[in-house]
Amino acid sequence: MKALVVDDSKSMRNIVKAGLKKMNSFERIEEAENGVDALNKIKEKGPFDLILLDWYMPEMEGYDCLLEIRKRPEWNDTKVMMVTTENQQENVIKAVMAGANEYLMKPFTPEMLEEKVRMVLGL
Repeated sequence: MKALVVDDSKSMRNIVKAGLKKMNSFERIEEAENGVDALNKIKEKGPFDLILLDWYMPEMEGYDCLLEIRKRPEWNDTKVMMVTTENQQENVIKAVMAGANEYLMKPFTPEMLEEKVRMVLGL
């Protein structure tokens, strides 16, 4: 499986990547630092099985990136998990209605990440 970790924080990308590597389920884990970078990576190296997407990023926020991903029928099978500090209930609902498959609140433990990833991918 292939995953894409999208976050403007390098340290957060490293934390998420480490959690995914620990699962031994992904043969490739790419990273992007904002929504524009993510869309380019998806076009260039995709499709991905899982995209872990932060909400607040420069250039293009995660929500807008999610909308772009869901516009493309060829990316319909890609699971998208929002991984963010955004905890406003209306925004969580907005993301799920826009096509997010799961939502993980920061801060999180490696166990929480693994549990959510396994659930969203049906592992």
